[in-house]
Amino acid sequence: MKVLFLTSYFVLLTSLVFCQTIKKVKVTEVEEYIKNSDHPIVLNCWATWCAPCVAEIPDFMATIKKYSDQKVELVLMSLDFASSYPNKILDLIKKRNFEATFLWLNETNADYFCPKIDPKWDGTLPSTLFVDPKTGYRQFFGRPMTDRQIELEVGRLVGLKK
Repeated sequence: MKVLFLTSYFVLLTSLVFCQTIKKVKVTEVEEYIKNSDHPIVLNCWATWCAPCVAEIPDFMATIKKYSDQKVELVLMSLDFASSYPNKILDLIKKRNFEATFLWLNETNADYFCPKIDPKWDGTLPSTLFVDPKTGYRQFFGRPMTDRQIELEVGRLVGLKK
């Protein structure tokens, strides 16, 4: 009985630790989330099929970790096709050990949702919005970023670098 209890306990604990969820959202929900945030957000738009997207996520995670005392939140918003939600996206997240807030944008009209994230966004992936509603800081990059560029921009986001 003890063995069964301990086995069940560890299975439950493991599933809780490794359980990732991807929230299905509309772009208006993303706008509200950003607007109502009390902390800086790095919103990275990506997809599992986009090699540059997947390649830069570890750099975002490492930089965000350095600024944990500033409460910067990394939000990875997947623009994967509906057929990939949630299983294919979750599989990649688990395989790569990605840590962030995960969203899946349930939208298909880029002419509608892109300008709501940023007026300059043409739908290119990866794209990243650095935003802090409290300070009014907002910077958008519609291209892949290097680790140094990410570090510099997060520093600006939190007001530590000019």
